[in-house]
Amino acid sequence: MKLKSLMLGAAAVATATTAQAADLPVAPEPVDYVRVCDAYGARFYYIPGTETCLRVGGRVRTQFVVNNVLEDGNWSARDSDGYSWLARGYLYLDARTATEFGTLRAYVSIYASNQNGVNSTTLDNAYIQWGGLTAGRLGSNFDIFTGQVFMGVVTRDWSDSTLNQLAYTAAFGNGLSATIALEDRSGRESGTYGGTRMPDVVAALGISQGWGSAQISGALHQVYPSAAFNGINPGNGEDELGWAIGAGASINLPFANSGSNIFFQGFYADGALSYTGNAAGVTDFVISANSGNATTNSGYSLSAGAYIQATSTIGLALDGSYAAYDNAGTAGDVTRWAIDGSVQWEPVSGFVMGADVGYADTDWDNTTDTEELLFGVRLQRTF
Repeated sequence: MKLKSLMLGAAAVATATTAQAADLPVAPEPVDYVRVCDAYGARFYYIPGTETCLRVGGRVRTQFVVNNVLEDGNWSARDSDGYSWLARGYLYLDARTATEFGTLRAYVSIYASNQNGVNSTTLDNAYIQWGGLTAGRLGSNFDIFTGQVFMGVVTRDWSDSTLNQLAYTAAFGNGLSATIALEDRSGRESGTYGGTRMPDVVAALGISQGWGSAQISGALHQVYPSAAFNGINPGNGEDELGWAIGAGASINLPFANSGSNIFFQGFYADGALSYTGNAAGVTDFVISANSGNATTNSGYSLSAGAYIQATSTIGLALDGSYAAYDNAGTAGDVTRWAIDGSVQWEPVSGFVMGADVGYADTDWDNTTDTEELLFGVRLQRTF
């Protein structure tokens, strides 16, 4: 009997102890909520567990372009596409960390496209910035202004290249800065080049203030023909050093709505025609059959554009350019001019619809005259 009583008592004590333990408050697991990072502008947040701020964005673009409708254009050749239909998706990643030497930034933008049933993926930008140092893939430091229009269905002649580079920018205050860079020559070749040996050397001096901005640029470019071209003469020829200079300015229009501006710029190049735009495709050099030496071609381009924010939701833009090249090749000298205009409507922030029309004329030494007339419409959502 005593044994039975002891066992019942022990069970009762155990039950009471268990009930009391269950009633005790349990400390919640720590939650690492995402924190807003306002040090670098809107939409940045701290990556959990780090002091790195990240901004994630994207864009969806779809557009329909009616290709050259003029005589001898796309619509005159049965095997040429009369239209180009594009769908494209972008991903943007921007990571920044404060360090004692300045902001450490890594930026990536990638897009995937389908045009007329053909899929492609492109690394648009991928670079690291730390203080004044920039390393990776992004727009050339030589470039100044790359257009105002919404689409640009025809190519205008100015420098507009994205390529690998190593650059250093020094900021002097009051919007004044200077840049020196080494840039991949591969993206600047026009003609039959040999293997890469020397990157392009680019320098720029710019200013940005309330009235607008301006820049002067210079570049050195190795003219390095392929073995086949360089071997026309048994003694082989000497390589040449191409070069380019450019200057441009963008001026805000205070009498119009915010964002309205005009720009103008000019470029000259010898043996480095990509720096002028060179939409005509003139080669940087020709090889003399007598000497085997590379003779460089030269040329210039002039361009201007305007953007008017007509209302809070409607924008109007116009671009134009003229280029001329002294071409020692058999096709002779070349002139080209192009004009492109667009209207765009942004009914909701980040969502833009627009239409674009462009015309260009390329004249090869008055022997071949090619005209282009294209139309396009685009819908674009950026988030």
